[in-house]
Amino acid sequence: MTISVLDRVPEELQQLAPCRINDPDLWFAESPSDVEHAKTLCQDCPVQALCLDNALERREPWGVWGGELFLQGVVIPRKRPRGRPRKDTNNGVAA
Repeated sequence: MTISVLDRVPEELQQLAPCRINDPDLWFAESPSDVEHAKTLCQDCPVQALCLDNALERREPWGVWGGELFLQGVVIPRKRPRGRPRKDTNNGVAA
């Protein structure tokens, strides 16, 4: 049985954690805007630092942990939308 970070803190703090108050699927969303929303919610979490430290230690395979997005155990800055990247027409290079 895995013990979560929240199981190690007082119940009052557990009840304030955004991942317990909101839909847990938000922290594993496919949509980049949903992922950014989850990261924003984490910023005011009373156990954010503990959550992030534990996720780094466990090398979480994916999801938002402690306000950061993990992919294959590494923190990445943002989730890219599905599909091909947009062409940048301002760089002077013909595509």
